[in-house]
Amino acid sequence: MNKKLSIALSLMVSTLALGSITQIQAATDDVTVYSSRKEHLIQPLFEQFTKQTGIEVNYLTGSGGDLIERLKLEGENTPADMFMTVDAGDLWYAGTQDIFQPVATEVIKSNIPSYLRDPNGLWTGLSVRARTIVYSTERVKESDLSTYGDLASSKWNKKLCLRTSKKIYTKSLVASIIHNKGVDAASEIIDGWVNNLAAVPNAKDSHVMDAILAGQCDVGIVNTYYFGRLIEKNPEAPLKLFWANQDTSGVHVNVSGAGITKNASNPAGATQLLEWLSSAEAQAIYGSLNKEYPANQNIDSDDVVSSWGEFKQDRMNLSIAGELQADAVKLMQRLGYK
Repeated sequence: MNKKLSIALSLMVSTLALGSITQIQAATDDVTVYSSRKEHLIQPLFEQFTKQTGIEVNYLTGSGGDLIERLKLEGENTPADMFMTVDAGDLWYAGTQDIFQPVATEVIKSNIPSYLRDPNGLWTGLSVRARTIVYSTERVKESDLSTYGDLASSKWNKKLCLRTSKKIYTKSLVASIIHNKGVDAASEIIDGWVNNLAAVPNAKDSHVMDAILAGQCDVGIVNTYYFGRLIEKNPEAPLKLFWANQDTSGVHVNVSGAGITKNASNPAGATQLLEWLSSAEAQAIYGSLNKEYPANQNIDSDDVVSSWGEFKQDRMNLSIAGELQADAVKLMQRLGYK
């Protein structure tokens, strides 16, 4: 039976005595994972991996930022063999903090395309979430929609809802716009978004869709899995996804992903787990659990996800989302995107 270590983290009051670390550390054949993905999204994967390999997986869950700080504080004494998180920006940041060791096996290279992996092999994407336009089918024609930039045009004045600029998904999207369009053009787009807002930016993507359904606005930008969750509960909701930028850069995508920690005590077992997580079997589980797209593009998406149609992805290497994150934050602050 897996030694599940789903422990709520609070670094302000955390005690990291070596004795407690020793208790967290499992037998050397086990693999210990620190994860900012929620328990119900990782437990089925780990259980299946253990069933097939006999390798037990211990896991500890918490916020990505807290886990990164914990790994830095624990240093060589960390029990963690792997760190998992939910945005390329966070993966990139973890890489800058000397948390990962390079891992680039032929299995991973074969399963996961290069733009969804760190160029230096520090981390690999394991599931894909597209961030695109969602709109009211009652008040918007599909023919009115085209690009992220078009949402800055005056026809969407007081009709746009967005998630707050403080969230990592927003930062990564704006970083991709800076990369694809340049700072000046990105500034015009973000300024237009701010001018078109129907309300103060929302805390969650689900709130963006709720606002559209309530008639507060007509269009927004969300991660597709939030749309999947809503439609699963309310199949008749008058909302639809629109694939942005299909004639240009493609839809902005992001990943949840993982890397092997620099101080892993079982790097071989962790690498075996990472390879398995990139496999067709694991990728199918990933997709069905959270309505995400497989990072392994040799397999089909979940039936619900597939029903949304095919689209061109932006193939910007996702490490750039991290590299340009500070520029994205400065730009949004300057233009009053809260």
